[in-house]
Amino acid sequence: MSRLPVMSLKRVLTSSSSENSQDMAPLQKRMRKDQEPRKPQAAATIIGDKRPAAAAARAPPYRPIRGAGAATVAAGPSRGQMSCYFCTITRCVTGATRRKPWDLKGKVNDMEGKIRTYQTKYRSVNEENEALKDSVTQGQTKVSELEQEVKGQKRKISEYEAELQMLSGVQNQLEEVQREKNVLQKEMSNLEQKYKVMETLRDSQETELQTLKMKLSVQESTMTRLQATLRDREEEVSSLKETVAEQRDELHAGEMERRRLHNTIQELKGNIRVFCRIRPLEDGGLSKHIQLAASDNKSIMLAKTEESHTGKTADTQKNYHFSFDRVFGPLASQQEIFDEISLLVQSALDGYNVCCFAYGQTGSGKTYTMEGEEVDDTRGVIPRAVQQIFRAGDKLSSQGWEFTFTASFVEIYNETLRDLLYTGKASKRPEHEIRKTASSDVTVTNLTYQKVHTEDQVLGLIALAKENRSTAQTAVNDRSSRSHSVFQLQIEGANAGRDIKCKSTLCLVDLAGSERMMKSQSQGERFKEMTSINSSLSNLGIVIMSLANKESHIPYRNSKLTYLLQNCLGGNSKTLMFVNISPESDSFGETLNSLRFASKVNDCVIGTASSNKK
Repeated sequence: MSRLPVMSLKRVLTSSSSENSQDMAPLQKRMRKDQEPRKPQAAATIIGDKRPAAAAARAPPYRPIRGAGAATVAAGPSRGQMSCYFCTITRCVTGATRRKPWDLKGKVNDMEGKIRTYQTKYRSVNEENEALKDSVTQGQTKVSELEQEVKGQKRKISEYEAELQMLSGVQNQLEEVQREKNVLQKEMSNLEQKYKVMETLRDSQETELQTLKMKLSVQESTMTRLQATLRDREEEVSSLKETVAEQRDELHAGEMERRRLHNTIQELKGNIRVFCRIRPLEDGGLSKHIQLAASDNKSIMLAKTEESHTGKTADTQKNYHFSFDRVFGPLASQQEIFDEISLLVQSALDGYNVCCFAYGQTGSGKTYTMEGEEVDDTRGVIPRAVQQIFRAGDKLSSQGWEFTFTASFVEIYNETLRDLLYTGKASKRPEHEIRKTASSDVTVTNLTYQKVHTEDQVLGLIALAKENRSTAQTAVNDRSSRSHSVFQLQIEGANAGRDIKCKSTLCLVDLAGSERMMKSQSQGERFKEMTSINSSLSNLGIVIMSLANKESHIPYRNSKLTYLLQNCLGGNSKTLMFVNISPESDSFGETLNSLRFASKVNDCVIGTASSNKK
């Protein structure tokens, strides 16, 4: 086992050198691995498309070279070289060459070889390092250039972005302009069409203008002729104005003459006139004791059959004849009644005091005659008189007259004045007194004097007064008026153009019914009312007789009724009395008394009334 062939040493040395070369390969791999982090600099060099020539030339020495010893080991040793074979295997496993401890020269040679190899590698690495430094320097220069170029590119990009934004705004403007262009094109197209239409219209207008010029020339000639006619008409109008002024004067004079003649007629008829009206029977028949002449509407006769007191002679008939200004039968209508007094009502508008009152027993139709009902055909004297006053006032307004009207409605109940237009609480009713002013006008304190402008306003006041009037049930009438109601309409007229003023009072009175206690069977409060009513009616008769006898003292103050009506009953007024009679035979006594009283009034002459003008 200790024997070794002579060539074994050579093979060992060869193997040794091979192994050294093999040991160099891992070293080269480790050195290249250490150099791999420097590849980014090489990458920078590659970006510049320039690779260092020295590094390219020296790249092959860094490639590992397999030694021949490996191939020898693969081929296997010969029989005489078995020990060396195992040694080689051992070196392959341990990666180191094992020399004999005494083979210092070999070890030195090995180390020298390694030193040379390392020196060679070091030189190549230095060269490569220098080349890489140059490459890094060039790369840094290139990087700085590229950074400058990048900054320039960024500036350009910023400029391009700004320009792009500006161009986007310009594009929007361009789109807007394009839309406006389209709109303008449409408008232009429309205008072109309109222009064509206007050209056509212009042609037609020119034709029409020529026609109008011809007409204008004709109209000018016509206008010249009309101007001449106008001058003639103006002269005629001025003449007509003078005529109208003269006619107005004549109309005013005619109105004054009409009033004078109207008053003369009323005076001829008498300042106190008496009308008699017979109420129809409830069953519509005719009364046997009341007889009217067919051809005379001013007379009435009462016939009464009396028994013989001795019984030897037959019954006798006693007749009572009366004559008045007008007698109305039971079939007379409300309109027919008013037609007879309409001229008297007109006198109130002419400035005369007018008084119209209804007298008669209870249930004889006095309230129906004065107030009537709400239906037009059955309306009484008061609403019809108001209607006539307002309508006549409207007609006179065309002649320059202006009228103001003041209405009041008062009730005399048991010699106490009550305001029928009062709308407050009954417990707070004020007291009223009759007073005479310095101008001799009669007024009532705390009384409602309502300014009225239309007929409907007056009718409303009449309806209110009708609701507030005192009535009660008696044996003669289910709803008997237990008081005197006095409606007064004060009239003030003025004609500024003529400087004329007038003032008058229209007084319409519905007297309470006269009655006898035996027939009405009044008791208690009704008896007191009856006594007061009969007393005031008696005083009314006394005043009228005193006026007729022209006595120096007229007892107006004996009752509230005569005191309130003194201006309407005196000589400066026109008075009309309705005497209403009942047709029943059991009312014969009351009818006879009423007709006798009315006959006395009809025989009175109280003087000539005068107009209250200023």
